[in-house]
Order: sequence, then C-alpha cells, then structure tokens
Amino acid sequence: MASLFDKYGGFAKVSRIVSAFYDKVLDSEVLAPYFANVDMRRLIDHQTKFIAQVMGGPASFSNQELKRVHQNLHVTDEAFAEMGMAMRETLEDFDLDDEDVEFIANEIVARKPYIVT
Repeated sequence: MASLFDKYGGFAKVSRIVSAFYDKVLDSEVLAPYFANVDMRRLIDHQTKFIAQVMGGPASFSNQELKRVHQNLHVTDEAFAEMGMAMRETLEDFDLDDEDVEFIANEIVARKPYIVT
C-alpha cells in the first residue's frame, strides 16, 4: 500500500501544499507575527519535510526537535488551532481525500504538546 506521500505525488506536491499553506498563514493576523523575521524559504523547506514525514515520506523530525524549535516562540492554543484550520483548508484546496485530510490533521494535533508552549 502506497503512503499518502506517494499517493499525492511526493515532494513536488507537498512543497506546493506547504507554500500555499504559508500564503494563508501570512494572511492571518494571529499567525503572521510568528513569521516576521523568518527566512521563509528555509522554513518552507523544513515544513515540506515535516509534512512529508507526516504523510509517510522519507523525512524525519523527532518530537524533541519540534519542541526545541518551538520552545521560544510562545505558540498559543489559539495560534495552533488557526494553523490547523489553515492546514486543513490548504489540504482540501489540493483535493486530498477527506480521510487523508483527517489523518494528516490528527498527526499534527498529536504533536501539539511539542509546539504549544
């Protein structure tokens, strides 16, 4: 059985999804301030790898890495929820199957304790 990563076209598609996701994020009054001084190309590269991992692709980020990267950002529950909504909307925009959107969203929510401070 193919992974979601393979099912949806690998890194090329995941990269487009992540770029579109950050377009939504940067339009958000809640989320945009978190990215004011961030190298977005670098972040999109890392996030592409993270979403690829969530989808069963060949990348790996540990929960400890997620915690280390987010620990000084003071991510709130509100910001995490808005990020989740932006990701869901983006996945739906790219016509991922509903059950696959749910799977990916649940995988991200499972990592909430390492992201929200």
